Amino acid sequence: MRNLILSTALIAVPVLGFVLIETNISTPAAATTEVSVAGLGDLSAYAAIASDVQAIAAKGDLVAAETRATDLEALWDQNAAALQAKDGAAWGVIDSACDRLFHALRAGSPDAAAVDQAVTGLLAALQGTAQATGGGVQYIKGIAVTDVNGHNLPCETLTKALAAALATKTTPEAVALQAKALERCNADDDAHSNAFAAEALALLQG
Repeated sequence: MRNLILSTALIAVPVLGFVLIETNISTPAAATTEVSVAGLGDLSAYAAIASDVQAIAAKGDLVAAETRATDLEALWDQNAAALQAKDGAAWGVIDSACDRLFHALRAGSPDAAAVDQAVTGLLAALQGTAQATGGGVQYIKGIAVTDVNGHNLPCETLTKALAAALATKTTPEAVALQAKALERCNADDDAHSNAFAAEALALLQG
């Protein structure tokens, strides 16, 4: 019984943490706009890999599709800073589309229909004008966690800022939040990673 109670508590704490953090997010009203990706330049290399993922997934091999998607993730992350500098709004649309595909493929039991929908959406975003939904920058305790279109900032951005802040000042609470932020960032969960990092940064700044 003691082990059962402990296990339940260990599960409940992270869940409660997510709920508490999400209640602190300042979220503007959503708005849908058209975003052209032309400013990002030639995206054919990314589209080619996404097409490979689509073709592999269509054959039913979602494990191989996820492996090929990892190639896309590596290439996209390699050029993320340069692409974001060219056109942050367009970069955010495609980055979010990439995340949806990665999450669909890396689910505990990947759903073929969800994967197909995600990769189709990504290809549409890479090949022209995409729909962006966002209502401006979102903040957690005064720390921006999204861009002006409401897209999550790359979790690496806030975790690096947090690491720099911790180099000059530290608290046990901030260190614990950093561990959670890094764990969620490694899981490609930008939203919750940014939330934990923002909480820690606000704590250090306070």
